[in-house]
Formats: sequence, structure tokens, C-alpha cells
Amino acid sequence: MFVIAGLGNPGKKYENTRHNMGFITVDQLAEKHNIRVDKIKFKALVGEGRIAGQKVLLVKPQTYMNLSGESIRDVVNFYKLDPENLIVIYDDMDVDLGALRIRKFGSAGSHNGMKSVVYQLKSDRFPRIRLGIGSKKTADAADFVTGGFTKEEVPLLEESVTNAVNAIECILGEDIDMAMNKYNTKKKKQKKEKEDE
Repeated sequence: MFVIAGLGNPGKKYENTRHNMGFITVDQLAEKHNIRVDKIKFKALVGEGRIAGQKVLLVKPQTYMNLSGESIRDVVNFYKLDPENLIVIYDDMDVDLGALRIRKFGSAGSHNGMKSVVYQLKSDRFPRIRLGIGSKKTADAADFVTGGFTKEEVPLLEESVTNAVNAIECILGEDIDMAMNKYNTKKKKQKKEKEDE
């Protein structure tokens, strides 16, 4: 069994904000596979189903971002889950807008939700999918991540959510290495610089 947890903030106020890319991805995954994420359990909205032949539990912690780890810890402990069977999806300011980064494990970086997950699990040895939201260096980070999307950002972010859904299906149906090869996106700027050289 796999637990797929998207990080975000509950409530209408945060529904379509950068910090809720994890929730948005879980919602799209749920819709695609007819899974209802509507039961309250483990301080989260959860839904069970099957994706790519695997039994899955989709999880949207309702604790607010900074305490996401409490909910995920409860799920992991209840199911006695191996860390590699937990996939956490979240937004990342350090990744280019619309880009995707899949990793088998690693530090939480500057993301408070992930810091909470790593702290509560006492481990960072679990797969994660980071959706790039870019960063406004001039803006306050908290205001930026809880802000809505601009018209220009929407198509890029929609594409990255679709890619994240495909990557999850690939991890479940094949393996994480395949998903990393297929869906990790390179920085477009660097590519262009190389071409210009």
C-alpha cells in the first residue's frame, strides 16, 4: 500500500494558492481515478482506492501547513508504512515555476510543511514530488506562497500538476527511477544559456 500525501492549508481562503499545490495535485489524482477524498481521519481528509494496480490512501492534512507532519505521522504509524511507500507532494519556491523535482529522499529545505513531516517522522528517507512555484525575491515569502496565481502562471502550473499526477502513476506502476527520468524537468534558462555559448 502507498500513502500519497499532498501538503496545503485547509479552508476556502487558501484553496487556489501556491502553497496548496499538493492539495491541488491530490484532488486531480483523485478525480482521475474516481477516489473520494472525503473521510476525516488522522487529522486529514482521506480516500482509499487503486492506482496502477496499487492500493493507495490519498491524504490531505487539515492541520495547516506548519503541522502537516502530525497528520502524516499518524497515518504512517497506523499502517506501519515503509518510508519508500510514502509520497509527499508540495510546492517549492526554490524550483522554477512549472518545473517538477522528484527525489527518493532528502532534506526539507526551507519548506515549513516538509520540516514538520521530517521532524515528526524522524526521517527524510521518503520520496517527494516538488512542484515549482518560482519565487518573487522582493515579496514576503509568506505572502507569496499564500497568494493566488497570476493569469500567466496558470497554464504552467496546470501542466506541472498534470505531470505530477502522471509521475505518481509512473512511480506506482513502474518505479521512482523511471518517474525521475521521465518527469524531472531541467531548468529551461540553463539550457538556453548553453545553446547561446
